[in-house]
Amino acid sequence: MTNNQTWSDLGVDKDICDVLLERGITSPFPIQTLTIPDALSARDVCGKAKTGSGKTFAFGIPMIQNLDLTRKSSSSDPRVLILVPTRELAVQVSEELLPITNVRGLKIAAIYGGANIETQIKTIKKGLDLIAATPGRMIDLLERGEISVAALEMVVIDEADRMADMGFLPQVEWILRKVGRKHQTLLFSATLDGAVNSLIQRYQSDPCMHEVEAKEITVEEMTHRFLHVHERDKVKVAATIAASTTRTLVFSNTKAGCDHLVRKLTDEGVKAQAIHGDLRQNMREKALDRFARGDLPVLVATDVAARGIHVDDVEVVIHYDPPPDHKTYLHRSGRTARAGTKGLVVTLLLWDEELIVKRLQKRVGLDIPIVEMFSNDQRLQHLGDWEPEK
Repeated sequence: MTNNQTWSDLGVDKDICDVLLERGITSPFPIQTLTIPDALSARDVCGKAKTGSGKTFAFGIPMIQNLDLTRKSSSSDPRVLILVPTRELAVQVSEELLPITNVRGLKIAAIYGGANIETQIKTIKKGLDLIAATPGRMIDLLERGEISVAALEMVVIDEADRMADMGFLPQVEWILRKVGRKHQTLLFSATLDGAVNSLIQRYQSDPCMHEVEAKEITVEEMTHRFLHVHERDKVKVAATIAASTTRTLVFSNTKAGCDHLVRKLTDEGVKAQAIHGDLRQNMREKALDRFARGDLPVLVATDVAARGIHVDDVEVVIHYDPPPDHKTYLHRSGRTARAGTKGLVVTLLLWDEELIVKRLQKRVGLDIPIVEMFSNDQRLQHLGDWEPEK
């Protein structure tokens, strides 16, 4: 398939094409080109693609187009269920699909934990055609009898690999076992092995398999600095680095560490907010939104919370606490150097963490000297512009 196909070439109806064009979305991404025709023909589809590859439209457009508009959802009986790993993603999916559902007179909503369940029940009672939901909240509603999966015509499992990483697959399977009638299942994931593969085997029927080769961000595409800092000066070092950029993502190993660091950075005159599992959902969403818009220069996150962050222009990643292993180093660092930009990754370490960091460097194939630095060092403002001497 060539990449110069139009939406209508894929079989997308004119009214939906018009909505996409109005929003400046002129041509489909590779994952959409591959999967939309099969999904429109009511086949089960399995797509392997990274976050940010255009998966929402890949499943959203065919689902919305295939819904019979003469048959409306009754109260508590949605016709499409999209299962997603995080609250942020539930909101993102429903917002992205809203203009297309509107043109068809269909209703969509995001349903997730951490928000008022009674308010969500009222929304469901008004009648929804499509629901983007996190597994935990979906189970709560099913057990209360406030929602039913009996009328589902289509099920989407989005970011299945992240669901597996976060331990949600048993909940996903519990929900899928409750779906009674014959339905179409679309599954999207960055990896299709292990637990995700068993999900495909159990809950998809002869799926069309499509894969978009993702360009892995390698350590070579980032600039790495390892700074030996002193405990009392550590926050000031982080503050000095952050002050010279517009968007810095800082990682702490614990939720309490995140909160403590935000207080200390604020004392240093740096605008920072935390994002972790103990914060109320609306606070996390506000912080993420401000960070994405550029109103918040520093976001301090735990590894789990960072899964919901998909921002292209992160200039600097700071490992305030050295990561526990090399995989975590790569995951965290991969938040920068996206969309073809050069990213800077800075690891701060105390004297007793040098051995851990050297072991980490060896595992990721980096041979970069650890440089002692204080917060008044001029080089902190231009860390990417000088080479540490070996």
